[in-house]
Amino acid sequence: MNYYAIIVGGGSGSRMQQQTPKQFLELAGKPVLMHTLEAFYSSELKPELILVLNVHYHDHWEKLCKQYNFTIPHLLVKGGEQRFHSVKNGLKAVKGKAIIAIHDAVRPLVSQELITQSYKEAEKHGNAICSIKSKDSVRQLKKDGTIAVDRESIYLIQTPQTFKSELIKKAYEQEYRINFTDDASVLERNGHPIHLVEGEAQNIKITYPEDLLLAEYLIKLRTKL
Repeated sequence: MNYYAIIVGGGSGSRMQQQTPKQFLELAGKPVLMHTLEAFYSSELKPELILVLNVHYHDHWEKLCKQYNFTIPHLLVKGGEQRFHSVKNGLKAVKGKAIIAIHDAVRPLVSQELITQSYKEAEKHGNAICSIKSKDSVRQLKKDGTIAVDRESIYLIQTPQTFKSELIKKAYEQEYRINFTDDASVLERNGHPIHLVEGEAQNIKITYPEDLLLAEYLIKLRTKL
């Protein structure tokens, strides 16, 4: 079986209060994105790496690779208007039948164990969507106020989201919809049930400045173990 990882890095730096997109910010001595690519490159199944970036940042990325002597092989693909279109562009680069993991560039702490489990579960079930149960109480906004929701029924979705290629490629033939918030929602709209697998609390998404500080701390903690 062939394995691919599509790393999607189309975000901007707005919520990080930075002009530089968050995937290029330095974390523990190198850009966030390099940590993410290394996690997949070092994993057991050695997937082929496809990196999707806004075309305006391709030169910037190539300069960073030279600056940090980053030599992990990967295919650089042009991003699209929305994340949906970026993933679609990445899928076009997948050759033949494969298992494809789609992952946020700004989740650099994903473990090799979770990556491998996601591939194997997707191979069995057609898809594998990483998720964790909500630890907090949850309320849902209604027109006339809010109502409590049983947190035992609430799952917070992460990436990687992993699929058999024939299923996810077919799903991405649909027209874009605003409620396609992730790859699982695209597959579900195409009539396929979603298979959840247990994610990781440390698989955080770098969105705000405090996330970068937390990631730095977690990396230091890992190196001590």
